[in-house]
Amino acid sequence: MHNRRIRVLVVDDSAFMRNALTRMISSDPELLVVGNARDGVEAVDKVISLKPDIVTMDIEMPKMNGLEALKLIMEKNPVPVMMVSSLTTEGAKVTLEALSLGAVDFIPKNLANLSVNIMKIKEHLLEKLKFIGRKGIVPRRRKRRPPETVVKRRSFEGQRRIGVVAVGCSTGGPKALQEILPQIPEDLPVGIVVAQHMPPNFTGPFAERLNGLCRVKVTEARNGDTVGPGRVLIAPGGAHMRVMRKGAINAVVSITPDSGESIYKPSVDILMLSVAESFPGRTLGVILTGMGDDGLRGMTKIKQDGGKTIAQDEESCIVYGMPKAVVNAGVADKVVPVEEIAGEIINSV
Repeated sequence: MHNRRIRVLVVDDSAFMRNALTRMISSDPELLVVGNARDGVEAVDKVISLKPDIVTMDIEMPKMNGLEALKLIMEKNPVPVMMVSSLTTEGAKVTLEALSLGAVDFIPKNLANLSVNIMKIKEHLLEKLKFIGRKGIVPRRRKRRPPETVVKRRSFEGQRRIGVVAVGCSTGGPKALQEILPQIPEDLPVGIVVAQHMPPNFTGPFAERLNGLCRVKVTEARNGDTVGPGRVLIAPGGAHMRVMRKGAINAVVSITPDSGESIYKPSVDILMLSVAESFPGRTLGVILTGMGDDGLRGMTKIKQDGGKTIAQDEESCIVYGMPKAVVNAGVADKVVPVEEIAGEIINSV
């Protein structure tokens, strides 16, 4: 189907990591490693000379680190870059910085120790490289209309008032959320719950980062936190979050470790199914960029129960997987670009 192989540049100061990644990537007939680089200076040069479709970029390197190299690549020769990140809190902060500078996604660094999961990681890595390498850089689009010109529409009329907003995302999600959540006003009358596929140690710094950009209060969810107006709860990495009703008006979240029931942690389906059950007919489900179909069952249940559903459009997605599954199943009420999603949320509640 795709006759041209996707050209990959591997950047890492560790010969072991360069070889491990090169072997993994070369095992796929649709991918071609066109070269590797040991530091940021070499990486910037090789992006210009080798014209790769996608780059895997280490963060800690001599001469010029991954963040500095990423900035230069985005200025001079924009190309999709996937960061290779250590799974520490410090690694998380740097990775989130890289995502805001234009990196599309990240790969967990300790590939070497994960012999049991190596096939799973390999499968995800190769799939992401192919998806993103084919699509290329998602262009920055026109800015949305300023908020004061957003007309208060009652776009989904005749239905019960929305009581909660549930958002699911994966690859490209951090960037999408950084565009959507800062536009939400602090007096939003309902709570927002978010499942973003991320490792443990990443969701805390991510929530802090968003909180600094937003008017609503954004936190990493803890067991028993209340879902309420002007509040965004981010499901913790490596665990699952469910919403449960507590009395007539209150709802709280329950955080449970993953017992192997889901490939994705936190799972969008587990979150959305619980929200649909707690707020039947009163849930707004939003599915954003990401690979696979996590969220399809949850969005289907929200729609069946009379709630509302929004999917991000293909053009503005870094990976049009999760929204595509929802759109193809006929479950999306609206399909809109990322810059219009905040307005749709505001107009729906």
